[in-house]
Amino acid sequence: MLMRTDPFRELDRLTQQIFGANGTTTRPAVMPMDAYRSGNDYVVQFDLPGVAPDSIDLDVERNVLTVKAERGPDYGDDAEVQVSERPRGVFSRQLFLGDTLDADNIKASYDAGVLTLRVPVAEQAKPRKIAISGGGDAKQINP
Repeated sequence: MLMRTDPFRELDRLTQQIFGANGTTTRPAVMPMDAYRSGNDYVVQFDLPGVAPDSIDLDVERNVLTVKAERGPDYGDDAEVQVSERPRGVFSRQLFLGDTLDADNIKASYDAGVLTLRVPVAEQAKPRKIAISGGGDAKQINP
């Protein structure tokens, strides 16, 4: 079998193995994410391909959202691995939620390797109209 070698790819692979780019419990790897606002929700999406839904852990404590996940090898202990480039181990990410977000009503879903969180904007942070009374007519002014 003919294989082309790329010395930079090999150096990259060796660096990852030596310095632990794959996550461990003491040094978890970071998972990529996107975050955007959609209407009255903030949406955060994390790429977690190949991670079992039951290995994902979500915690909120004092407006800090922590996402942890773990992905182990798909092969058995007796397998003779030829190439291992896919990241494995523990993945972790923390997000600081502002006071304007409702951390008690976060919704999470997991589909096609993407964890999606919907964090609603708190009611007290939404724009509202304030009625002004005085004189003969009541007026409304947008804050």
